[in-house]
Amino acid sequence: MEELQSALQDWGLAVSNVPEKGRCLVTIKDLYPGEVIISQEPYICVPNNSATESRCDGCFASGNLKKCSACQVVWYCGSTCQKSEWKLHRLECDALSKLDKDRRKSVTPSIRLMVKLYLWRKLQSEKTISATATDNYNLVEELVAHMKDIDEEQLVLYAKMANLVNLILQWPDINIKEIAENFSKLACNAHTICDSELRPLGTGLYPVVSIINHSCLPNAVLVFEGRLAVVRAVQHIPRGAEVMISYIETAGSTMTRQKSLKQQYFFTCTCPCCIKVGQQDDIRESAILEGYRCKYDRCNGFLLRDSDDKGFVCQQCGLLRSKEEVKKIAAEIRATSDKASKSLSSGNLQEAISMHKMIEKLQQKLFHPFSISLMQTRDKLLKMLMELKDWRDALSYCKLTIPVYQRVYPEFHPLLGLQYYTSGKLEWLLGKTEDAIKSLTKAVHILRITHGTNTLFVKELIMKLEEARAEASYKLSSKDDE
Repeated sequence: MEELQSALQDWGLAVSNVPEKGRCLVTIKDLYPGEVIISQEPYICVPNNSATESRCDGCFASGNLKKCSACQVVWYCGSTCQKSEWKLHRLECDALSKLDKDRRKSVTPSIRLMVKLYLWRKLQSEKTISATATDNYNLVEELVAHMKDIDEEQLVLYAKMANLVNLILQWPDINIKEIAENFSKLACNAHTICDSELRPLGTGLYPVVSIINHSCLPNAVLVFEGRLAVVRAVQHIPRGAEVMISYIETAGSTMTRQKSLKQQYFFTCTCPCCIKVGQQDDIRESAILEGYRCKYDRCNGFLLRDSDDKGFVCQQCGLLRSKEEVKKIAAEIRATSDKASKSLSSGNLQEAISMHKMIEKLQQKLFHPFSISLMQTRDKLLKMLMELKDWRDALSYCKLTIPVYQRVYPEFHPLLGLQYYTSGKLEWLLGKTEDAIKSLTKAVHILRITHGTNTLFVKELIMKLEEARAEASYKLSSKDDE
């Protein structure tokens, strides 16, 4: 612990303990928006390989990959990544190569992550790889497993996974119960590694970053630069304050967030957003984000269940909407969603788009204009239309989502910044240069804080903005010459 405290002091941080929350990271100096609080390479990590997509084990790239000829499980983009991973993969490869083909198919990223955990511990204990104050197995042992909170079904699953890890490693003195406990630790403490646009690439364990606690209104954000986890301040964090990030998608009602945190992380959040649960403002916001709209088209009121449980009453105009009507439209949405999923899985993008447009129309009848479900449908349409290069239709859906993003996310949230970025790119493609400048400027305002001004992603974004401004300037001067 002393070594860790000493290492964290260089970052201007310290480990502290908070009643009912356990360990946390606190600042020993003032931090400001955009400042890196801490960065850490993963203790272990794996890419999200599947039957349809593979990634390099070293850099998570997805192009021009070659499979390891011995184990037939791991992929590399070239000799550089293969050499950088060799000390660890040499042991993993030897273990995986002894499995039969059918057994190898059951080696999921989660199983590989656990195998790597034990192999990395072995290499460090043998001093083949050096351990440091922020990179050692003792930090993994300190992580909370929540074994008492897990239901029997999940415990049985962890036991089966632990037995498979035992089968792969074949170490005589391995502790099956400890492996199962470590699976629970990974479930609560591992992070999804994403690219700059927050698309998931893999999973990594960052034991020091895992000390940071959750808030639904965080003062910091976790992003990734390759496999490096980087925590940046998104607001002024005074000396002595706790560093907080969000563990979950925060767009949603307090009840939805609380349920998500309880299911995956086994705690009840008491952040400034969550302590308002049950208060009038919180009830109103929940009804807008996840409830139903008024039956009267010109009314933007939100609905609450009536005292007789016959339906839902508009809190603005008093109109009742029956439970039967709500159930009927909800059933239509579910049925259409099932068809849309089948179209998407079969690769029929045009049909999937048509189905999602039908879902959107039904949701507009049922949900409030600021509904999270409606926003998610429009987000899906945006992504599918961009895949088909239908820029005009894609932009219209992007514009519809932004007001909801503005409502559900704080000012400096990467998802809001990325949505402005998408809008700016589409506007520029469609020749709407002035609009593109406005959107890209908003994107830069947010993403320079969340992603940092020195990252390649933000540098390219700033370059796009400068190009758009130069184009607008050229168009203006051409008009003046006329």
